[in-house]
Amino acid sequence: MKRIFMRESLAFSWLLVLALTGCTHGTAPAAISSSANVVKVRAADLSIPAGGNADATVMLSISPGYHINANPATFPYLIATAVNPGKAEGIIAAKPIYPIAQKEKFQFAEEPLAVYEGEAQIRLPLRVEANAGKGARSLPIELTVQACDTEKCYAPDTLKTSITVDVK
Repeated sequence: MKRIFMRESLAFSWLLVLALTGCTHGTAPAAISSSANVVKVRAADLSIPAGGNADATVMLSISPGYHINANPATFPYLIATAVNPGKAEGIIAAKPIYPIAQKEKFQFAEEPLAVYEGEAQIRLPLRVEANAGKGARSLPIELTVQACDTEKCYAPDTLKTSITVDVK
């Protein structure tokens, strides 16, 4: 009898832990201290012939329950998402092309805001100079973002990645 009671108590404890763990669904984790905690960036590598051009893709992954301001941002006081390419020998980056924003209404704003949620792709037109030497080079990319949930915004961050451009 004692053994059955202990087994049932243990099973009940595990069920309670599982049930309470599920109660956090849809709420922001307490460990979020900056935008880097909820936004991840990566970029696809590409090959471009000397004298040619192509669009690089900078991909953003925004955690569920969060958003980042679009570019352009709805209001001047909001920090817009911005891709800032660095320099690489023989590579010329043009102005980034930002995706169409979603318009969302939040408790802290009187009117809908232009935001990105989930996955977003930013195109970065690249041109390789005609006299560029062949071979791979790394184009550094900085991404400025400010993540928010439905109630507040977090400290902005500058995330870094790079694009390997193989000049053919």
